[in-house]
Amino acid sequence: MRHQMLNAAVLAPTGQWLVQQRPESPVRVLDGATAMVELAAEIQHRIRTTRNDTR
Repeated sequence: MRHQMLNAAVLAPTGQWLVQQRPESPVRVLDGATAMVELAAEIQHRIRTTRNDTR
């Protein structure tokens, strides 16, 4: 959320994560913690590659 790469992430009672990247984007349903960690890794990668491009 800090780098505007993720708008919202909510843990559902079923253990799934409801994730929205931008306020106008559709909500994605991630199946469990593993999928959430994979998404976090994707976001970190984007942050790092973007940061390197601006330096």
